[in-house]
Amino acid sequence: MITVAGLTAKITQRIETYNNDDFPLSKRDVVSYDLLDSRNHILATDIVSPFAVPRQNLSAMDGYALAQGSTLDAESTIAIVGESQAGSPYRGDIIAGQGVRIFTGAVVPDSCDTVVMQENTNFAAIKDRIDKSKPYDMTLSKTAKANDNIRKQGEEIEAKDVVLQKGKRLNPTDISLLANLGFDKVDVYQPLIVGVLATGDELVAIGNELTSLAQIYNSNTPTLKTLLSSLPVTVRDYGIIADDLDKTTAAVTQAMQECDVLISTAGVSVGDYDFLTTVIEQLGQINHYKVAMKPGKPFVFGELTQNLAKPVLYFGLPGNPLSTVVGSLQFVIPALWQMAGAAPQERPMQLSLTATLKNDIKKSAGRMDFQRGIMSQNAAGEFEVESFSKQQSHRIKQLSHANCFIVLAQDSGNVAAGEQVLVQPFPWLYS
Repeated sequence: MITVAGLTAKITQRIETYNNDDFPLSKRDVVSYDLLDSRNHILATDIVSPFAVPRQNLSAMDGYALAQGSTLDAESTIAIVGESQAGSPYRGDIIAGQGVRIFTGAVVPDSCDTVVMQENTNFAAIKDRIDKSKPYDMTLSKTAKANDNIRKQGEEIEAKDVVLQKGKRLNPTDISLLANLGFDKVDVYQPLIVGVLATGDELVAIGNELTSLAQIYNSNTPTLKTLLSSLPVTVRDYGIIADDLDKTTAAVTQAMQECDVLISTAGVSVGDYDFLTTVIEQLGQINHYKVAMKPGKPFVFGELTQNLAKPVLYFGLPGNPLSTVVGSLQFVIPALWQMAGAAPQERPMQLSLTATLKNDIKKSAGRMDFQRGIMSQNAAGEFEVESFSKQQSHRIKQLSHANCFIVLAQDSGNVAAGEQVLVQPFPWLYS
């Protein structure tokens, strides 16, 4: 049985090989997305700026732009001969001793090398009698410095600079940058096709009636679809597959022809009617089976290869809803971000922090434990966490009411109130 860290490393290594050899990023299809639809998609090409930013010298202040060679001492008088507004630059000639009224973001005339804040002039005293149709005198109340208060052309971005690199996961600030540069479309990697299927004779699709006390609703498929909704993937739902070897084989065979990744829930344990592991071994291979974690021990990582040009990676999750969430957050979602081509620094990070435990926790050594808890901050701003008293994996309401996992090391035993523990807040709390 492999450790959580060990399995994470093995999956990462396999996907690195997959991205380099089995399905190289350089050979992936590239699609053009509207900028507003591109969030969380992965750039397939470097983005080169079509122009410098700023495009020309701009004023950083409301005030006056002074011509080169002007006297900048306090009490100096400058003849103001015009005005430069944002979108309406001054187009006349200016000589030493002259300047123009200017506003934040307006173009600084080529002949000017200094902008003086209006607060450092006698503007307040003369503003009510200024006739903008005629030149007027302005006096400096404070000595100015040449080149002050000017945003220089290209000081942030030079024309043809690479502003975003291939592998960037586009976020709202990236979209802001691209919009500032005039991009309305971006080239991204074609989303991976991820197949999802559930197995079990007892399962009923939501929206249908339960006709027997032995039946339960298929909650795992909606859970998975929601967990995957922010990823650059296209989800294909293969429905509920009966506990039958031939039907399981047929469903997996179809999915592996149509998908890049297959995720299943249930059917991976050792029961008489758990057929998925058998099918995966017949159509490919199991790389790792069982991980030292609770819940989620019967986790399967493998691949489907029979008669395929490239392997379809396979993640087999236990049927328990809690195990589906834990396995997805710890293994599946990080793997999919990597497969999608996101650069290492662009993959969402699992936020972990320490908190003071508010109640005793029982635990046996042997598996890493993901207990459900409620994290809070006390009056001093310190993090605290309370574990639910009952931690059985079938408790679905408890998972909904929790806001974090309390992560207890594989070799740890009982933990007493007041001790520091590692906490993973649920990602939907901060995303």
